[in-house]
Amino acid sequence: MLKTYNQAEGELGSLANLRRLSYFVAVVETGSFTAAAERLGITKAVVSQQVARLEGEFRTSLLVRTTRKVQPTETGQAFYLRCASILREAGDAFDELAEAATEPTGTLRLTAPFDYGVGVVVPVIAAFMQRYPACKVEAILSDQTLNIMTGNIELAIRVGWLAETGLQARRIGTFRQVLVAAPAMAAQVALLAHPQDLAQLPFIANTALRDPLRWEFSRNEAERLHVTVQASIFLDATLAVREAVKHGAGLSVLPGYAVADDIAAGNLIEVLPAWQLPSGGIHAVFPAARFRPTKVRAFVDLLAQKELLRQSFERGQAS
Repeated sequence: MLKTYNQAEGELGSLANLRRLSYFVAVVETGSFTAAAERLGITKAVVSQQVARLEGEFRTSLLVRTTRKVQPTETGQAFYLRCASILREAGDAFDELAEAATEPTGTLRLTAPFDYGVGVVVPVIAAFMQRYPACKVEAILSDQTLNIMTGNIELAIRVGWLAETGLQARRIGTFRQVLVAAPAMAAQVALLAHPQDLAQLPFIANTALRDPLRWEFSRNEAERLHVTVQASIFLDATLAVREAVKHGAGLSVLPGYAVADDIAAGNLIEVLPAWQLPSGGIHAVFPAARFRPTKVRAFVDLLAQKELLRQSFERGQAS
């Protein structure tokens, strides 16, 4: 008679059965009992005996054995997927427990958009290294969205609207979008009474954005409209757009974190401040189902603190 689910669950809860699962997973992943034994550092006889005992207890064939290789049955493949997940979670739990009382160490590998990386992430990296000198940081700053499911990137900072699925994310802040111009254009900007008037002035498009010519403006939460602008200059980097605007080449929409200092210093002016553009999110994104080392958690905490200060500063400017 087959064991009930509760009986099986109770048996698989023991440490011995957890080891047995690791033997079975090793056989499936290596394709042989010999290779599995070498990976585990035990004898082939032990691996074979424990897997056979697992099949015998549940009266289920999990593996097809031939003289050339070992393959899972349909039931064995489904069981393997569950076992591999259980072992990863167990490993992560032990790693987290071991690191709970330790200082961050090792190399932190992260990626962030170039503009946000230069303006916000790099200062946090400097503060992180001062606080945790045993760590190293490798950062890839790029306006291209890198796939963190490939390679060894442990953390990605995403600015805007998350489009990825299957990843873990922590929202650490928001940013507002700001329509700006150079002070040299103040007289022309003063003549603008409505977003639809933007066609009267040159516009600089940021081609790193999904739709750099169409913008949604709102006022008093009741009035909302979409405006399509005609650009005279097209640039593929946010910081390049900012420099073109500062030199009086035209208007553009830029993230608040990229222009806050220039607005405060009088190098840029906000255009149509009574009208708002949609706010975006700032997220720390992690590979799914992976343990987060202490170094990752510590860095994200520092970045979140930096974001609180930055947003407070921006709110003070906007009020």
